[in-house]
Amino acid sequence: MSTASTSARPAEPLSAALVEGRTPSLKEPLLRDGRLLWLEQRPQEQGRTTLMLRPAGSAEAMELTPSPSNLRSRVHEYGGGVYAIEGNDLVFIDDGDRCLWHLHLPSDPAGSDRTPRRLTTPGPRAFADGLIDLPRRRWLGVMEAEGRDQLVAVPLAGGEPQRLHQPADFCGYAALSPDGRQLAWVEWQQPAMPWQRSQLWLAAVTADGNLTEARPVMGLGRDGGDTGAISVFQPLWIGPTELVVASDASGWWNLQRLDTSSGTWQPLLPLEAEFGMPQWVYGMRTTAWDGQQLIAAACREGAWQLGRVHLTPERVGTPAAWQPLAQPFDDLACLSAEAGRLVAIASNPTSPEGLLELELNSGRWLHTPLASCPLPREAISPSEPLWFAGHGGAPTHAWFYPPWGGAHPEAPLLVKGHGGPTAMAQRGLNLAIQFWTSRGWGVVDVNYGGSTGFGRNYRERLDGQWGVVDVEDCAAAARALVAAGKASPARIAIEGGSAGGFTVLAALCFTDVFRAGASRYGVTDPSALARETHRFEARYLDDLIGPWPDAQATYEARSPLAHADRIRCPVIFFQGLDDLVVPPAQTDRMAAALQANGVPVEVHRFAGEGHGFRSGRVRIQVLEATEAFFRRHFEL
Repeated sequence: MSTASTSARPAEPLSAALVEGRTPSLKEPLLRDGRLLWLEQRPQEQGRTTLMLRPAGSAEAMELTPSPSNLRSRVHEYGGGVYAIEGNDLVFIDDGDRCLWHLHLPSDPAGSDRTPRRLTTPGPRAFADGLIDLPRRRWLGVMEAEGRDQLVAVPLAGGEPQRLHQPADFCGYAALSPDGRQLAWVEWQQPAMPWQRSQLWLAAVTADGNLTEARPVMGLGRDGGDTGAISVFQPLWIGPTELVVASDASGWWNLQRLDTSSGTWQPLLPLEAEFGMPQWVYGMRTTAWDGQQLIAAACREGAWQLGRVHLTPERVGTPAAWQPLAQPFDDLACLSAEAGRLVAIASNPTSPEGLLELELNSGRWLHTPLASCPLPREAISPSEPLWFAGHGGAPTHAWFYPPWGGAHPEAPLLVKGHGGPTAMAQRGLNLAIQFWTSRGWGVVDVNYGGSTGFGRNYRERLDGQWGVVDVEDCAAAARALVAAGKASPARIAIEGGSAGGFTVLAALCFTDVFRAGASRYGVTDPSALARETHRFEARYLDDLIGPWPDAQATYEARSPLAHADRIRCPVIFFQGLDDLVVPPAQTDRMAAALQANGVPVEVHRFAGEGHGFRSGRVRIQVLEATEAFFRRHFEL
């Protein structure tokens, strides 16, 4: 019997203000010289992101970049990797002018003048994913300009970027060897996305800082020939000539070690587990090196585990050993380690997102959420794994959250389709889900075919089948819960954002399962997306649907806009007016088509918001409006 089925309903449902309005999001924690740094994206400040520092030996944190600074990268529109630190030199990207800024951090930060200094001049370019090459006194990272990526160096004294390497298309995730003599990075080329097909590159760094002998060492042959659809993730140096990277050549993102002096590769952990994730943003880390030991996070069946990788002497066919680290969190991201300490962003089904600090030798840990949980533990509806037969009968995974008081045949059900569509339904405490369960709804968060966390074959179920597999998997999850007596077939709604919004609209068009839908900045017309979207995703639909325009008939067959006459149930839309990924015109055309057909429609447009809502005020409004819309049309 689940805990949720016996928990008592609290006196009041969880309010949207407690869900969305007050708690910052954590990003990119980093340990350097005993100091702990992290980013906070604050919904109460219209989504402004700031950098926090907790000095070594201190329990108090200080804000390094107060308002009006807003740390954000616009590279590939999704950004990430917005700051770097080495010694007392800190470089960050400010969204106000999209320039690099330098901040000196003396040994006594409390008494310092923390006034940043701009390193680059404003212009039509964006920076991201840098590191500090301290001996050469420069920042090294990605610059996107004139429709191409470049690896560039910018002096810490300021000046124009110096191009170090021009990839064929995209690049990032640069890592400098401890002795500063080698640089590793990742490249990929259209039409592939980095999680579909990418290459690990390596170059020697000369004394004057130039790159020589740049070459691919994984994913492409030395002659540039393709060696197959391999994706690589997060190169990490563990010695002057030893590099660890995750590769999915086996069908799973597993760790491998390269001896750069001999060119010898060693598989480390041949497991049916993922040590990587889709590289939508920079700054993601699933492995960390503390100077002596390698720590990693591995995902199995949608849940993450933290462990120590016991390295063996380099012998072909000799794997490393995996030692799980005892701690209660199974939703983990952004690992960083130093001198026996580890930090990560962590949560579990009953604990909100917080900074996890772990002493690797003693096993002692501390978890610090940025806000306390507004619910007592006994009132939380924990996630239950649900396996069901999805598209074509394939075993498919979801997390089911029963309504407070227990699931029953008359309960309304909300089906959630995540974005990406390569993302995954996370297991950590999600207050937005608890918002619904506190109102008597069951929620099923579906890891439809195409989701991450279950191996490459699971991810590739969606190849050529977007709008088919995801739709049928969401419908099948709902049917499974109805058949189990846990939901009412007359009160099933579906919601999602971005790619998940496309799944919502396609599910309303092509199935008869759902009675209402909510789309946040969702794709309504994939052919328009293929023609109009930004550079990073310009060829993404080639694999998801088919090459444009050769597969135009398939695009039309999958288009919710082209089949809007099939939708007869109420739909609510939310759209940022600054969205460059899914332009507002997509939502406007879909809403107008439904209204012309007499379908009940609401459209909420938000100035100053892009692809993904940052303002707490807006996010509260979205949640409240969605609930009111469903309640009204379900007569709850």
